[in-house]
Amino acid sequence: MLSIPASILQNYNEAISHEWLETNGLGGFSSSSAIHCHTRRYHGLLVAAVIPPAGRMVLVSKLEETIVSNGQRFELGVNDYGAVIHPKGYNYITGFTKDLFPEFNYEAAGIQLKKTIAMVHGENTVLVAYNVTKAPQPFTLELLPLLAARGYHSLQHANGAIPHQVLFDNNTLKANAVQGTPGIFIKVPGSTWQPNTGWYYNFHYNIEQSRGLDYIEDLFTHGRFSVPLQQGDSLGIVISTDDPLNKNAHDLLEQEKMRRQALLKDQADNETLQQLLLAADQFIVKRGTGSEEGATIIAGYHWFTDWGRDTMISLPGLCLATGRYEDARRILLAFASTISNGMLPNRFQDNGEPPEYNNVDGTLWYFIAIYRYLQATNDQAFVITRLLPVLKDIIDWHYRGTRYNIHADDDGLLYAGETGYQLTWMDAKIGNWVVTPRMGKPVEIQALWYNALNIFAELLALNDQPADAALVRNSAARAKESFGKIFWNTNGNYLYDVIDEQGHPDATLRPNQLLAISLPFPLVDDEKAEAILSIVTEKLYTPVGIRSLSPDDSRYTGVYEGDPYKRDSSYHQGAAWSWLLGPYIDVIMKLDGSGKKALTVINNFLYHLQEGCLGSIAEIFDADKPHRPKGCVAQAWGVAEILRVIKEYRLLEK
Repeated sequence: MLSIPASILQNYNEAISHEWLETNGLGGFSSSSAIHCHTRRYHGLLVAAVIPPAGRMVLVSKLEETIVSNGQRFELGVNDYGAVIHPKGYNYITGFTKDLFPEFNYEAAGIQLKKTIAMVHGENTVLVAYNVTKAPQPFTLELLPLLAARGYHSLQHANGAIPHQVLFDNNTLKANAVQGTPGIFIKVPGSTWQPNTGWYYNFHYNIEQSRGLDYIEDLFTHGRFSVPLQQGDSLGIVISTDDPLNKNAHDLLEQEKMRRQALLKDQADNETLQQLLLAADQFIVKRGTGSEEGATIIAGYHWFTDWGRDTMISLPGLCLATGRYEDARRILLAFASTISNGMLPNRFQDNGEPPEYNNVDGTLWYFIAIYRYLQATNDQAFVITRLLPVLKDIIDWHYRGTRYNIHADDDGLLYAGETGYQLTWMDAKIGNWVVTPRMGKPVEIQALWYNALNIFAELLALNDQPADAALVRNSAARAKESFGKIFWNTNGNYLYDVIDEQGHPDATLRPNQLLAISLPFPLVDDEKAEAILSIVTEKLYTPVGIRSLSPDDSRYTGVYEGDPYKRDSSYHQGAAWSWLLGPYIDVIMKLDGSGKKALTVINNFLYHLQEGCLGSIAEIFDADKPHRPKGCVAQAWGVAEILRVIKEYRLLEK
């Protein structure tokens, strides 16, 4: 169980650095800081995915709570209004824990309340349960819903678009927030309703301000609920886009509890793995409806949708290491139908626009994901029948040439790049400026290409095509030979990062070369692998991730901060990436199979589960100490790769 003590929760600046996240398997979520003071535009009690997993909207931002006892009012909420923090409900919070769900403990006027927040899997529904563990006398709990009713990337400001009329019946409020948005239902058993419409102004979101973005919002209310309570009472609230007429919050909470416990059935004695398994569950979501319903992976919360590259890197850790083979199968099949000109989409957009295909590596990671699926399940019939024809089409397009000048070159290696496009995972772009263009032959693309060819050859052999398999193996061998001739940096004793479009080597020290060792079919021998591991450990390793650039480089940026321009220009120029610990540990295990060094890496990392978004793993970290978490608070491939290597190498059993 993860926990935050009262000493931190009652220190405002410390408390707001901790966050919690609930998700619903649709792309929707509920999230805030540990004291319910919103610090991001993405924080909200009900953030619904209207077109799963996209079309996300912050519908209900907050549910402000006030205890009324003996004529006194104790406001439990916390809001940043810029010049003032009001109310200061963090003075009443005595503890926060994260086990199956986030739970909050409050004490005021001798009354002790435990609050649990949970999202219902497969619904745009959030549950809020209050248990009165102690109360010297009966009291009233007032609840003030504050609505944002907006797209989750935007902010709301006072306007006349939100209808003031609501319906309150059977303890349930129904509000039509804005035309074209879902209705909002709030069911509070045993409550009375006092209408009082109006705006609350100037909520400040300090993280948005620090990111150089607009950060002030207004929220709307229709009025407030009042509920009489006493010791021993339990109040269950349902907040949903669907009518909760026949739904009971406590029943739904118990069902969700059982669903999550089932995910942990094989890890009853390991709390670290339990939290990672719960974190993994948050990224696997539905895509599509009806007969076309498939599955995909949200790249990161709060603002990413599903990306081809992130999905394929994450699939082994989120699905295979957790035994969720059917989810893996559905994801692989769903992406097979999206391939165009031999390419997987780079990302799906929020509002139904066509997918973007500006990547070279996501398609190649698809081969790795399929290969690991086959290793985990031995599901040859599915792979050969449904996926091999797709892989053949991809290989053919890469030899023929596809978008962005992606093609197999005369030396057997893969060339990629056009001016103005970012095609690898180092994909930051500011206007027309590609920060790390890496046109030509990036080192990790060659590793992925070599692996794709070998995997394709193995599948052809499984399909009784030995002659075709031999031809592809010859192509792979040619690529490996060419790689060996041009990629080794003799002076630095490591691999060049890119051979550019003029054939010039780039000696920038980056972590991409790890993939030339870590993937199933390595491109370098043990001696060179040892040299690479040594310099990566010396210059790039941090306890929470691998730096994207050596501190010796003049472009190195140790702290990721500032406005969008400053942040994007430093995104891959030093920031430490959590997902790269996976390939780093793979290399350690290939060179030292005992697991002791790898276990040390994991143990050095685990403190992070207690900071930032509790129980999950941040996207990036400052390259310099103290390596503060930055970027998305919960990132799929970070969780996936840590979970994968722990399970694959049984590190927590050593």
